[in-house]
Amino acid sequence: MRRETTLPELVPVLSAGRHRNPRKGACFMEMASFLAGERWSDHPACTHPLLASLARLVNDSLGDADRGRLVTLIPDVVGLTGSDLDLDLAIATRAAAAALPVAPATRQNVLAVGLLTAQRLAADRPGVRDLVDDLAGASFTAVPEAHAWAVRYARDAVVSERTYRRQTAPHTVAYAVEGIVVACVPDVADRLVHLLEQVVADVSGRVQRPQPEPAGPVVPSAERAESVTG
Repeated sequence: MRRETTLPELVPVLSAGRHRNPRKGACFMEMASFLAGERWSDHPACTHPLLASLARLVNDSLGDADRGRLVTLIPDVVGLTGSDLDLDLAIATRAAAAALPVAPATRQNVLAVGLLTAQRLAADRPGVRDLVDDLAGASFTAVPEAHAWAVRYARDAVVSERTYRRQTAPHTVAYAVEGIVVACVPDVADRLVHLLEQVVADVSGRVQRPQPEPAGPVVPSAERAESVTG
């Protein structure tokens, strides 16, 4: 017997902002909530909160002509979550490092402080230390003035893990996306898309995704027919 496939009545189109339901459109994370089988939301539990924040910011910062480039990344963020501080450090550092060399001078100092803070927190965390040092070091080399200002400003500053998760990292990511958006470069959209791709790859390498339930034994069609008619 031929099996019929019914397509959804409406496939949401990616657009900026929040949407009450798919008929109004969908942002990146709302589509992720749908794929994960969660309640319709732009803050689903299936994705790390800081990664989700970055995805929302990138989604909303891209124009309609470029936002569709994010579609293939949506399934990749489903299941990317965890409580390890290394994830926050990797996400915020990648974002700040991408923005610092091109952001206007008025935003560079804040980004540099965010990178310096990440370096200090990552110093005793071998799982993420090399990534943070490499990204921050390259950015500081490109903008030494911002690095020097950050060192002077944050000389005696001590940021706790709790404060970093709740304030420093989210603010760093927001400043980073804004810094790229207003940068005087011709490839803003490319940089935003590439940033999200890199962050997804960073987090994927640090998260153990839940394994799907094993399927039951496959019963050959002839045996199935015999069991029904016999």
